[in-house]
Amino acid sequence: MGVDLVIDRREGYFLYDMDGRRLIDVHLNGGTYNIGHRHPELIEVLNTATQRFDMGNHHFPSLARTALAEALAACTPGDLQYTIYGSGGGEAIDIAIKTARNAMKKRKIVSIIKAYHGHTGLAVKAGDSRFSKLFLSEDTKGEFIQVPFNDLNAMEDALKGRDVAAVLMETIPATYGFPMPHEGYLPAVKKLCERYDALYIADEVQTGLMRTGEMWGITRYGVVPDLLVTGKGISGGMYPIACTVVSKERAGWLSQDGFGHMSTMGGAELGCIVALKVLEIVQRPEVASMVRYISNFIRAGLDEIMALYPDFFVGIRQNGVIMGLEFDHPEGAKPVMKHLYRNGVWAIFSTLDPRVLQFKPGILMTQALSEELLQRVEVAIGQARREVFGTARRKSA
Repeated sequence: MGVDLVIDRREGYFLYDMDGRRLIDVHLNGGTYNIGHRHPELIEVLNTATQRFDMGNHHFPSLARTALAEALAACTPGDLQYTIYGSGGGEAIDIAIKTARNAMKKRKIVSIIKAYHGHTGLAVKAGDSRFSKLFLSEDTKGEFIQVPFNDLNAMEDALKGRDVAAVLMETIPATYGFPMPHEGYLPAVKKLCERYDALYIADEVQTGLMRTGEMWGITRYGVVPDLLVTGKGISGGMYPIACTVVSKERAGWLSQDGFGHMSTMGGAELGCIVALKVLEIVQRPEVASMVRYISNFIRAGLDEIMALYPDFFVGIRQNGVIMGLEFDHPEGAKPVMKHLYRNGVWAIFSTLDPRVLQFKPGILMTQALSEELLQRVEVAIGQARREVFGTARRKSA
């Protein structure tokens, strides 16, 4: 790949390597740095919190965990009231699967082909086999079913036996290169879940927290899930935390055995305090307006670049600042990634579809930084195109 990055200092939407070279970060570690690296307000609340709190003790009630649960209940769709904490997104997905199985008294989980939900015990079974087979963790009992994205017939076939506990879906599958849901697809999946007595788990780890211009990506598609998982960005990149938010009706195991799932570091009090500030920042009125403006501004610039290289840069998948750039080569995003790096931009190809570059500007990016980003992207894509095709750009007729 020609990428030898070791990250040293980081600030805002910039990374610096060990030689002090600056990179604009539009990978954001899957949205972990949604509001930037080392956001000054997060540093302040974390430093202040350490004067009184530590990680806490998961055996006891906590004001910080309670406050975060109340904040999530207030901002999530429907009647999601209870929050169960993990230390990372994979653990939160495991919690969601276990919660659905307990609530529905069924074991099967339906997910999407080329899905990614983390690397922990149950989450890895629901994702692409590349990650499960390595550790002999693939499903061998027919309990984890995968269907193509945007295929309602396949989804109904998987559900109509009424033996499925839940459908687990990223609102926009990230590691698969952000294919966009067809119009009406996600609401139709929710209706199928209701028809065949299955729950809908929305994996909002990479699509939540205002990245679509709304607090949760699933809301943008008009779906009220039965469970919602958030991670990465809710930590602000400052303290590990992830959350599974569920309705009282589906959280019965909490009354049956409150220690049914325990996580020593899940819901750490310092992490809850940071997450509360993240929620407050992303819900400020100006943030939604900023996301809409910057996403439109960057899209206009990308359209101009695509017009320069129409035989190579062939498509843009987008919802807000969630973007996948498509290239007409089986692994076209890899040389683009390399040349972006050489031109001072950090982005990565989609692991499960390397034709597509994951392109994820932060929700607080300025116009000036967006302009600089587009200038660098134009140069890098031109260089990658010449590397792939071996000639200068073909001119339009």
